[in-house]
Amino acid sequence: MQIILLDKVVNLGGLGDVVKVKDGYARNYLIPQGKAKRANTANLAEFEARRAELERIAAEQLAAAQAQGEKLEGTTVTITRKSGVDGRLFGSVTNADIAEALKALGFAVEKAAVRMPEGPLKTVGESQLVVSLHTDVTANINVVVAGEH
Repeated sequence: MQIILLDKVVNLGGLGDVVKVKDGYARNYLIPQGKAKRANTANLAEFEARRAELERIAAEQLAAAQAQGEKLEGTTVTITRKSGVDGRLFGSVTNADIAEALKALGFAVEKAAVRMPEGPLKTVGESQLVVSLHTDVTANINVVVAGEH
């Protein structure tokens, strides 16, 4: 299916690109999320009429994400969980827990933005994680998991 991208999509293209993707990806993800429209003549004409407005909105979102990323860079989040004597947690610390702790510090971050490539944290200690605020903006944070007996 040919689509027009209304936002930058990782590994696909930028604003205004006309790309071919699988039908299910377009119908089930890109179009409902508002990231794309079908590439037909009416939608192409509508996009060209709104291009300046969409580019301005994208630039504002990028600037806001960069400002938040500068504030968030290097932030340390401490989370306390019950643990055994060997330092292993009873349970784990997930991206939702980290997003909630960041929200308590005044940073509005969605749980999907917290990247945990090795899965949930299951031991006491310090970890470096990446928060993806925008397709072009990431911030590194420190997560300290403190154990309580």
